Amino acid sequence: MVHIYRFCAIAGLALVLWTVRDRAPETFVQPAGAPGPVRILSFYASSGVLITGEKAQLCYGVQNAKSVKIAPPLAGVFPSAKHCVEIVPKHTTHYTILAEGYDGRVAMQSLTLPVQSLPEPPRQPLNFAAM
Repeated sequence: MVHIYRFCAIAGLALVLWTVRDRAPETFVQPAGAPGPVRILSFYASSGVLITGEKAQLCYGVQNAKSVKIAPPLAGVFPSAKHCVEIVPKHTTHYTILAEGYDGRVAMQSLTLPVQSLPEPPRQPLNFAAM
């Protein structure tokens, strides 16, 4: 009886190895130290237009990045598949993200976030009534 279990275990293992040998190595193992090219997965602002003084989130996602920089410089920026930082631009600002890969290549993407001032309210004419 024990021989039957051993035979089944060996036959099962042989079947698994036979199936796996025909697959390309990248389908189940990625070699260590060989990440793919750097990519910017996303780069966007949480709002399309801001009014002066309003806050927004500037969000990004990168893949296979050794370092990430955003210009103009922002605090709290690091390689991440999904990350947001709070921004409060005083005027229309052009943001650029640079992600450097482990192979030295750089990916870049830009966006412009318009900032508008509130229009001044119309002036009410003063009415000085005589008494």
